[in-house]
Amino acid sequence: MSLRIVVTVKYVPDATGDRHFADDLTVDRDDVDGLLSELDEYAVEQALQIAENADDAEVTVLTVGPEDAKDALRKALSMGADKAIHVEDDDLHGTDAIGTSLVLAKAIEKAGYDLVISGMASTDGTMGVVPALVAERLGVPQVTLLSEVSVEDGVVTGRRDGDAASEQLQAQLPAIVSVTDQSGEARYPSFKGIMAAKKKPVESWDLSDLDIEAEEVGLDGAFTKVETATERPARTAGTIVKDEGEGGKQLAEFLAGQKFI
Repeated sequence: MSLRIVVTVKYVPDATGDRHFADDLTVDRDDVDGLLSELDEYAVEQALQIAENADDAEVTVLTVGPEDAKDALRKALSMGADKAIHVEDDDLHGTDAIGTSLVLAKAIEKAGYDLVISGMASTDGTMGVVPALVAERLGVPQVTLLSEVSVEDGVVTGRRDGDAASEQLQAQLPAIVSVTDQSGEARYPSFKGIMAAKKKPVESWDLSDLDIEAEEVGLDGAFTKVETATERPARTAGTIVKDEGEGGKQLAEFLAGQKFI
């Protein structure tokens, strides 16, 4: 029986861009370019490696987001994933991590899975809680923050590295894992992969396909919201200390005044 791997990926604003909040205090996605979250690239890479070492495996990438989120799916498909699922619905605007976990769990169930792989966090929200929330909703074990992962005989095994020690963890499939940026460099899409991605299937689902009501998601259904936001002040010129014999003293006084020392 084929090993069914689902990789959850996110389309995020480019961290190098000038990001702003919209009037409703959600991220203004129209004002900045988006891309596949870098941390999710590691999840795609680990899924592909597991599939390559399996007798029979299929890798599906899944995202929840606006129309442009298809760009994240195309990147994952060009890396080597077999097919993609895009959940898009206007009522998803403003959905928080808890609502997102509901949508992902319903979509994963509908797609069918043995193993779900996620990045350790998204590069925009950086909460890192979605894999655990999805595992709770699906009622399956979670093995998170892995720097090494493999699957054999229906068991997923991984290594979690801490500050003082490393842990070896196992879970019976079906299960959910998340991988860190230490799990292995993600491959670059080849020209052949980019061309092949254009022919790979991408399914589009909305909330009705997942039996989710609009009030369960979006800003109205969110458990967490941004109440206020203040524009970051423009950078000002730094303090210049001219060393005329007292430079060291002036520098120490400045650092002490800023409570750095």
